[in-house]
Amino acid sequence: MNNIKTILGAILISAFAFNCSSDDDSNNNEGSMSIEPDFSGTYTQQDQMGRPAVNTVFVSAASKNTFNVTTPDAQGAAFQPMFQANLEGLSPAFANPGDMNALMQTSADFTGLLATDVLNLSLDGETTFFNPATGALLTGRNLTDDVITIELLLIFGGEDFTENSQLSNDNVDANDKPFSASFPYLASAW
Repeated sequence: MNNIKTILGAILISAFAFNCSSDDDSNNNEGSMSIEPDFSGTYTQQDQMGRPAVNTVFVSAASKNTFNVTTPDAQGAAFQPMFQANLEGLSPAFANPGDMNALMQTSADFTGLLATDVLNLSLDGETTFFNPATGALLTGRNLTDDVITIELLLIFGGEDFTENSQLSNDNVDANDKPFSASFPYLASAW
């Protein structure tokens, strides 16, 4: 019995001593020089999706790779004309000069917003993709926001979201599974 206690004691002391070693701190053995992360590799961005489906719908197939590696600050100037031509060819809500969406934006204004593929964020207001009760729009995104239907409404719904109702809803109103009540709040895997 004493041998078992001695062996268990030795294991515990070894484990404690090993876990308390200073070999894993941020200093190397040659003084106070810290070890920094290595970012010297080559990284390639594969896709941009600040606003879901925008890249998919408005960037022509031949320009996908170029769009995906263009920094957001350069996207508007480079891609807004393509976005506008694609929007006007796609949506009857923008068929006539001066037509607007519910944001009161013409096709040029709206595609100028869309061509910079970032998710906007309000630092001092409501965070939502769209809240019809408050009128907040594109000020962030909640997991429960019906992003695709909102985008379809802005593309096809006209000034008051009533035009082209057959095109303005994806008819997917909920997840297959409920969101979790704890961080990160996503639904569990299937």
